[in-house]
Amino acid sequence: MGCDSEKQCYLKTMTLKNLMRSWSAILAVNTVLTLLCALVTPLHESFAATELAKVNQTIITTEEFEKKYQENLKFFQLKAPTKESVLDDLIKRELGLQEARKLGLDKDPDVMDRMNTVLYHALLEKKLNKEFEQIAVSDSEAKSFYSKNPEIRTSHIFVAVRAGASADEEKKALARITDIRDQHLKPGKMSFAEIAQRFSDGVAAPVGGDLDYNTKEKLDPIFYEAAVKLKNPGAMSGIVRSNFGYHIIKLTGVRPWDETDQAQIKRLVYDEKRSQVFERYMAALRKQSKVVINSGALK
Repeated sequence: MGCDSEKQCYLKTMTLKNLMRSWSAILAVNTVLTLLCALVTPLHESFAATELAKVNQTIITTEEFEKKYQENLKFFQLKAPTKESVLDDLIKRELGLQEARKLGLDKDPDVMDRMNTVLYHALLEKKLNKEFEQIAVSDSEAKSFYSKNPEIRTSHIFVAVRAGASADEEKKALARITDIRDQHLKPGKMSFAEIAQRFSDGVAAPVGGDLDYNTKEKLDPIFYEAAVKLKNPGAMSGIVRSNFGYHIIKLTGVRPWDETDQAQIKRLVYDEKRSQVFERYMAALRKQSKVVINSGALK
């Protein structure tokens, strides 16, 4: 897995929480859904008393125009679009959609996959947004969460293992970090930082393996859990296998509650509560459905 910085290497891989984090994008999904679904369903194909324009056999009614016009006004603060320009955009859109259907794009697998993604996001918005809006996080909840999931500073000695590595590559990587531990760290002739500089992989090696302070969501979950268990700054872990390779972790700092970004911690608690709402909803859907997994094919 490529990354631009050492910190990014320990960002959690895309999970449900990443998937749901940017709900501001989902708030605009109704507009996108309308645009994509129009590939399949024309506006109207029969004469309407409120007909405003007609593109081949498709009618644009005044009611449809007014709805689109009002939607457009939301995106302008200083200068509103003219009705003529909005109507022209609707005509261009309809011409493009008709051409897309002629080309069979509404049957194209990639287009259909994108439409399914929009439908999925629309479902989440429709079913869960009200519950999300009711989520509240108190100061005491945030402080309690932080006591178990503090912001920590860590350093590490790291041997990278590429995604999809063979058994032989795994064996060599484990042997290498074991040798670093036994030959250099245990004897105590060199500092942790010096060993990281000389023998560690990754861009943090030149700074003694220092990863600076990070909150829970920014680190690989296995790495974070192993580091938090150390409790006291200065403590070192054994060999830890994360999603990125092998580590020997040194806890170098735990930021006190009064010094951390408390608003950020509240956002983390909010995200966890939102994730619980999502999981409950999806569990209910799953209970109503038949899901079969071929575990052997997953390997």
